[in-house]
Amino acid sequence: MKLSAIRVANQLDLKGIKSFLEARPIADTSSELFYSMAPDRYQYFFNYGVIVFTGYSEEEIKLTVKSIHPFLKSPNGWLRDDHDITVRDGAGMEFLFDQMIVDHIDDKVVRIGMFNLAQSVALDHYHHTSEHLLTEIRGFTNHLEATGKLKISRRNMMKFIGRALNTQNDIADNIYIFDAPDLVWDNEYLDNLHKGLMKHYDLRVRFSEVEYTLRIIEDNLHVFREIYSQRESSYLEWIIILLILVEVVNLFLSKLL
Repeated sequence: MKLSAIRVANQLDLKGIKSFLEARPIADTSSELFYSMAPDRYQYFFNYGVIVFTGYSEEEIKLTVKSIHPFLKSPNGWLRDDHDITVRDGAGMEFLFDQMIVDHIDDKVVRIGMFNLAQSVALDHYHHTSEHLLTEIRGFTNHLEATGKLKISRRNMMKFIGRALNTQNDIADNIYIFDAPDLVWDNEYLDNLHKGLMKHYDLRVRFSEVEYTLRIIEDNLHVFREIYSQRESSYLEWIIILLILVEVVNLFLSKLL
């Protein structure tokens, strides 16, 4: 079985998708919808903009995404990853480069596989976003080093801070690295599968890398804010000096006249 996880938008309107699809979901929460459409055919929708398909052809995937286009919030270019599930009777649980091997398969096994693949694709997106923000930060710091001046307006800096904060908030809302899905709590096999996939996809390591990059960005932005605060303090000092000078000149002229 082939799992295909695709990030198609910043967010999905899950309520709209649920109303649009005629099928009844196996799992239905505020953050995800999991459907079994037919034997060995599944769809998994996540509110952070990722859809995972199992048992669908490329054409069927494209048609499905097109059909729910009205429920995509801020659609963007696809970010995708594929992974296979192979069933071997009597085999132990194995995790290879592009597939996992299990001794049986059911809705729960498929769901755990799709859940972790969706998290991996979401982390890819946040990695690219954080690296892009860091590249912009490097441009500002390089200019600061070369000229001694910060080449960014206060308005643009505040917008940049907003983007960085939104990225951090999205990660906090959507990445469940430290929270296992409910269905693994009472099932040792599913728990081992979930932990194995997290390790296979390096989810914790990649999450830490994104967090570290965002901390660097946050430290740089703190320095930028300090520079602007000092600049504004200097402006105020010069304004006060000019006002005093005007007052002195005015007093001097009034004495002469």
